[in-house]
Amino acid sequence: MAKASAAADVVTQLHLFGLYRDRFRSAMAAIIGVGLTDLDALEHLERFGPLTQRDLGRRLSLTSGAVTMLVDRLEQLGLARRRTHPDDRRSTLVELVPDAALPTVPELDTYHQQLHAAARALPPVSRAAVIDFLQTAGAHAEHASTLMRARTKPRPRTTSRPDR
Repeated sequence: MAKASAAADVVTQLHLFGLYRDRFRSAMAAIIGVGLTDLDALEHLERFGPLTQRDLGRRLSLTSGAVTMLVDRLEQLGLARRRTHPDDRRSTLVELVPDAALPTVPELDTYHQQLHAAARALPPVSRAAVIDFLQTAGAHAEHASTLMRARTKPRPRTTSRPDR
């Protein structure tokens, strides 16, 4: 019985972490002066490097028009820029602006330092278990979101014409 309880505690703590991180991200977005979707875009660009607008839109579940407006906003703020794709002149890459004039956020630095310290404090075998767990949880979340997006795709438009 204790094993099932311990497993449930892990899942509970993962969900609580998600809620705390959501609040952290909201505060971060407010300091930077962007919306959460804009912050998501910045995180994707920071983690994966330059992305095509199409790929960024796919990752954020945005239409092409919405991702264009998002990139326009990030460009106006001096946080991202478009450049021609080196291998495909039909594509545009979106990249972070190096040394963008972001507000100083000491809480973000402290948060990252604390995360790294907590990870270093884990025994190596525990780190491997945590990595495996988070990769599995992430894969399940991605799969579930893919299924949910498939259920919520817009229906094809029908043209209604009045009877003549």
